[in-house]
Amino acid sequence: MNVLEEIIATTRADVARRRAQTPPPQLRSALRPNGAPRAPHAFRDALAAPGLAIIAEHKRRSPSAGPIRAGSSVAEIARAYAAGGAAAISVLTEQHNFDGSLEDLRAAHAACGLPLLRKDFIVDPYQLEEAAAAGASAVLLIVAALPASEQLGELHEAAGRLGLDALVEVHDRAELDAALAVEPAIVGVNNRDLRDFSVDIERTFELLEAIPPGVIVVAESGITTAAHLERLREAGVGAALIGERLMRADDPAAALAALREGTL
Repeated sequence: MNVLEEIIATTRADVARRRAQTPPPQLRSALRPNGAPRAPHAFRDALAAPGLAIIAEHKRRSPSAGPIRAGSSVAEIARAYAAGGAAAISVLTEQHNFDGSLEDLRAAHAACGLPLLRKDFIVDPYQLEEAAAAGASAVLLIVAALPASEQLGELHEAAGRLGLDALVEVHDRAELDAALAVEPAIVGVNNRDLRDFSVDIERTFELLEAIPPGVIVVAESGITTAAHLERLREAGVGAALIGERLMRADDPAAALAALREGTL
């Protein structure tokens, strides 16, 4: 199996274990978030605002980069991202490869009022229930992790019923065609190939012209400089998701502000 297939297999086992521990009828009360619920479509609306929105990501480690900011406090980072001008926050909740958890999502929800994206390998409707209960405004649906087109459609519809926006992620034209079949409001182009972790920022620009007007486009991975952001802005991309560059910074708030202001 490649890395993505291994992660998916582990994810399915983890979901089965959590479902046995907390059956769906008990889930919402068991994982009730601290703080006020987010407004409907808060994530989508934040990305649709004029200008290039920044989704700032909390990520302690990754399979490709190894440790990034081990032991970091998601509440502290979330507050820093809010201070630095993030439009939304992405929270890694996958445990084995990214050192994340649902508790991180709940902590981010309690720490700031920005819309939150549950960044994980969503393969089961139970994970959508978890995301909604823990305070997420949106979830990531990775087309490469959902090879059966009907599963993508079912999860996309189920997310909507729970009031969650869906960021539908692709990395090539075939995946984009599958994504567009479910008529998403938000499409993410991952510049990193999850099968071998190679990064090519040109992937966003190559796929951009095939994405219909009105769909919010999010560029993901490999974005590290203000020059990258300016290219995306000029091309009409709606948002950029940035994680490692900010998580490695001594002062994430200042680093984010500098990126947004064009000085980094």
